[in-house]
Amino acid sequence: MDRNADQAEGRPVGLTADAGWQIGVRRTLGASAERIWRHLTGTEAGLALWLGDARPRELEPGSELVSSEGIESRFVVVKPGRQLRLRWRLPEWDEPATLQIRLLPSGEGRTAVSFHQERLAGPAERELMKRRWEQALGALRDALEDGRAGDGESG
Repeated sequence: MDRNADQAEGRPVGLTADAGWQIGVRRTLGASAERIWRHLTGTEAGLALWLGDARPRELEPGSELVSSEGIESRFVVVKPGRQLRLRWRLPEWDEPATLQIRLLPSGEGRTAVSFHQERLAGPAERELMKRRWEQALGALRDALEDGRAGDGESG
């Protein structure tokens, strides 16, 4: 169901009929999908944006991680250079949410990066995650602009 249909049925922004509370944050950045993927999945700074301090040995469906902060993750879909979908839970949450990170080429040397999270418990979690993913995209943009992103090196 689309956002307009949800609002027409009287649901608040962010509440859907089938996925509960959700949030999507997207930004187009001046870098290739390959460079962004390398940073998000191959550097400590990139991984920290969405996994905390947990470090996967392999990015593959079924892999599970728990960070020292208590963030629990289980990979569901991994499409290198394009998409990650995982069950993702903060320690204070009763149930995990679904987190999807997508990279969408958007012209020469530009990529739209999207964090979409659904099955959130309510509007407070939605607002918390909106801020978290906006900050993550800002940090990713800064790393790309400063030349710190996408070299595949830890740091």
